[in-house]
Amino acid sequence: MVFMQDYREFLDKIEISEADLQARVAEIGAQISCDYKDGNLLIVGILRGGVVFVSDLMRKISVPHNLDFMAVSSYGIGARASSGQARITLDLKYDIHDRDVLLVEDIVDSGYTLRAVLDVLNARRPRSLRVCALLDKADRREVEVPIAYLGFEIPDKYVFGYGLDVDEYYRNLPFIASLLPERYHGAH
Repeated sequence: MVFMQDYREFLDKIEISEADLQARVAEIGAQISCDYKDGNLLIVGILRGGVVFVSDLMRKISVPHNLDFMAVSSYGIGARASSGQARITLDLKYDIHDRDVLLVEDIVDSGYTLRAVLDVLNARRPRSLRVCALLDKADRREVEVPIAYLGFEIPDKYVFGYGLDVDEYYRNLPFIASLLPERYHGAH
């Protein structure tokens, strides 16, 4: 096991505070509740980065819904940039045919991974399929993907906290912070 240094040693700045995150999650939850009041909603959380967001979000959604998860990998071991090749490592338990599906993602970067997941899910013929993303790095987009519900657009920085990791650590932080790569000395 690798000893991890204190995140404050490589923290650049807190990009999104805990209060701002919780306020925006509540707003998104209220909008989803309004939009799906007549639907058969299935929330699909993308693991692992989206687990904190989907947990908070579903508590702010007042309409009945089911919850399922997918795990998708587009990163090599120890990599910090997407390979562009998406691989489903955990598939859904529920059949999504003729369901209203809300895909909940932590961050949209190049768009390749999300596009691959959307293609897989669309082939299963849901009634509707929308994306809810906490963060969007629009400047890095290479493939267009529709985002129906967005938390925050952020600049092209490495961020962590609130489900997002640095080498699988610090997902538990209640805020989103940017990393100073020249000061980070963790496992790669």
